[in-house]
Amino acid sequence: MTADERFEQLGLTLPPAPAPKGVYKPLVIDGKHCYVSGHGPVQTDGTLIFGRVGQGLNEDEGKLAAQQVGLTILSTIKTNLGSLDKIKRVIKVLGMVNCTPDFGKHPYIINGCSELFTKIWGEDNGIGVRSAVGMGSLPENIPVEIEALFELE
Repeated sequence: MTADERFEQLGLTLPPAPAPKGVYKPLVIDGKHCYVSGHGPVQTDGTLIFGRVGQGLNEDEGKLAAQQVGLTILSTIKTNLGSLDKIKRVIKVLGMVNCTPDFGKHPYIINGCSELFTKIWGEDNGIGVRSAVGMGSLPENIPVEIEALFELE
């Protein structure tokens, strides 16, 4: 089964691919690598999820926000490459969580994105190296920002 077929089976909807809110490109191809800039949790209506994990958002809401960031990254890939099948594997994910200083479950939050990628590309190709860190703030008070590096087919 292809990545596009696996995504279709999940019954999830991609949000619109966001336009850059600064001086950067959302995606850059370099040889066999696809670099995706930091993305936030864009919903299907184009609005963002806002809030801080540990203050207004609980950990499960944070994890769902991270899944939404994963969907936003998938949207950028499909918009720019035409298909999720152009991705061979996930190489690296950097997840940043807007959270209170006492919050320590950053990896649990970023699993929302990592679990989605695993469902799309499988355990061998959908899981790469990863960092999950807490931040004092993120742009526009979004709860999660994630950037990723993929290998192309």
